[in-house]
Amino acid sequence: MARALVLGLLFLALAGCGDDKLSPLSDYARILAFGDSLTAGYGVNKAQSYPSVLANISGREVINAGISGEETSEGVHRLGQLLERERPALLILFEGGNDILRNRDLSRTKANLAQMIEQAQNEDVDVLLIGVPQKSLFSSAAPLYGELAEQYGVAYLDGAVADLLREPAYKSDQVHFNAEGYRRLAELIHQHLQQEGAL
Repeated sequence: MARALVLGLLFLALAGCGDDKLSPLSDYARILAFGDSLTAGYGVNKAQSYPSVLANISGREVINAGISGEETSEGVHRLGQLLERERPALLILFEGGNDILRNRDLSRTKANLAQMIEQAQNEDVDVLLIGVPQKSLFSSAAPLYGELAEQYGVAYLDGAVADLLREPAYKSDQVHFNAEGYRRLAELIHQHLQQEGAL
C-alpha cells in the first residue's frame, strides 16, 4: 500500500513537471532582458535596474538590453542580432509600453511582438513574456499579451507590472519605477521563473 502511494505521488510530481513552460537554466545560462525604459532602468542607476537585481538573486548572467523610448517596430529589428550575438537560453520580452502610451495601432504591436517571439523560438530560446498595462487608470495588462502567450505557449507574467504601478511607493513617475519598484519587479520575475521550472 505504502509503495503504491509513493509511486502515485511520484507520478503526480512528474506529471506536474510537464506543465512547466521553461527549461531549467544551467548555472552558466544567459538571460536576455529585452525591452524599453522599464528594462533599461530609467530613473535609477544600472545596478538598481531589474535585470541587475535579477542577476544577483538568480545567480545567472542577465544581459540588460533595454532602450528607453523604444517601440516594438524598432525592437523587432534589433532583437535578431542580439539573439545571434548573445546566445541566451531565455528571453524576457518586456516591450510595448511606448506603443500603448503613444496610441499606436495595437494590432501592429501584437504582430511585432509575435515576430519577436518567433525569432526566439526559431533559435530555441525560451520566452517569458511580461504583460504591459493598458492606457487607463487601474488597468490590467493589455489583452494582446495573454493572447500571444496562449498562441505561442510561452511563459507569461500577467498582472505584475500593472499591480506595481498602482502603488505610489514603487514609482518615480507615472510610468516608471523607483529602485524599490525595480527590485520588487525582479523578485516577481524570479518567483515566476521558479514556478515555470527555469530556476
